[in-house]
Amino acid sequence: MPFTPEQFEEMSGKLVLVKEEIGKFIVGQQEAVEFSLYSILADGHALLEGLPGLGKTMLIRTISEVLDLSFSRIQFTPDLMPADITGTSILERNEEGMQRFAFKEGPIFSQMVLADEINRATPKTQSALLEAMGEKTVTVLGETRQMARPFFVLATQNPIEMEGTYPLPEAQMDRFLCKIILPYPAKSELKEIILRTTGSQHIEIQKVMDAEEIVMAQEMVKEVVIADEMINYAVDLVSATHNNSGSSDDWAKYVQYGSGPRGLQSIIRLAKARALLSGRYHVSIADIKTVAKPALRHRILINYEGEAEGVDVDGLIVKLLEEVRQGASVQ
Repeated sequence: MPFTPEQFEEMSGKLVLVKEEIGKFIVGQQEAVEFSLYSILADGHALLEGLPGLGKTMLIRTISEVLDLSFSRIQFTPDLMPADITGTSILERNEEGMQRFAFKEGPIFSQMVLADEINRATPKTQSALLEAMGEKTVTVLGETRQMARPFFVLATQNPIEMEGTYPLPEAQMDRFLCKIILPYPAKSELKEIILRTTGSQHIEIQKVMDAEEIVMAQEMVKEVVIADEMINYAVDLVSATHNNSGSSDDWAKYVQYGSGPRGLQSIIRLAKARALLSGRYHVSIADIKTVAKPALRHRILINYEGEAEGVDVDGLIVKLLEEVRQGASVQ
């Protein structure tokens, strides 16, 4: 059943309140807050990358409190096993003295899951998340269980820690709707962080939405209108990431692999979520351009020559946005 304009307006207002409530506790990191919310509205997962101590974990925990979602934190370490994430069957005795196997759910069975320092676990353990992220199910000992709804995985990783880490393979990176980079705070933000965290003031977080309202917001995002012209522009952007796209720019020679269909899906879903959060019911060209970097930066692989030249993926996407024009396909 289509939503009314009044329902869209009411939901947009609630989402603005969510953003303001998060801002009471989280200093700065505007882009991280917004794209985390876009990912939730688009029913996707997000990867947050930043230096230690920038508030990645606190941001995710604050979002779960404001949205009144069940929350679990999984600290990824080299000795973490898949069963530590999904859960396992244990032998227990019932009231009659009979023994039977009972499944004990792991921390993955929460509405919001923080996968902290995800690149510290082995590939076998990382893969335990793939089914839950892709199909919203978990299979243990041949039995498939449904995840809670809504369900999000927000993962963090530190870019400078290489010792003892296992970089996520491209197939798993592709499961994340977007990759969010957390910059270092400005001087004014550093001062505000100190005032909020080292004083006696206690900030009370108010719950603004619940799970049912979030599911409704996700359905509204699907109904946000997007014109064919906007879809064609997004298609041109994704096609231009391929090194055989025929681009006239020199940057194309530095691309080994470009984005696939999931990149296009991510751009459209994030653009729709941004439109709703902005109080609009249609996708604009600005929506697509704004979400392009987080949606594509982890889906473009730079070749050896590009790495040797110090080519930056974000800079490459900026050039791509300059080259691809609305209404003019890259052949």
